[in-house]
Amino acid sequence: MFKHKSPLHIRFSDVDAFGHVNNACYLTYIEEARVSYFEEVVDWSYDWSTKGIILAKAEIDFILPIHFKEEIVVYTRCSRIGTKSFDLEYQLTRFHEGKEIIMADAVTVMVAFDYTTKKSIEVPHAWREALKAFEGVDVLVQ
Repeated sequence: MFKHKSPLHIRFSDVDAFGHVNNACYLTYIEEARVSYFEEVVDWSYDWSTKGIILAKAEIDFILPIHFKEEIVVYTRCSRIGTKSFDLEYQLTRFHEGKEIIMADAVTVMVAFDYTTKKSIEVPHAWREALKAFEGVDVLVQ
């Protein structure tokens, strides 16, 4: 179950010559949702120049094309927490005739990172606890 959602605004510049959102834009959309998720769930009020996360892997399943002016929502959840990394899942949806339609699914692997040493680190305890508290039993801890 997804508990976090971010409204998405489709820009005219996101649309390609075929009349739908260019595939590359989806990475920006899930990035915006990820930032919103962490601002709300983990309360990232710390110095980004010391510790943060880096994107290690991204997979996107394009189900239906998104068009200009469609109202899209990105749902985000943490589905796995490992020692140094965690997975985030996303669903991009739109409403049509009172029904929610999935436009794309995505998964990213995020790695906790120390920017001063330029090395991966263990997911900080505070982040781990905040993610687990928000997601409840739905998150897989490894």
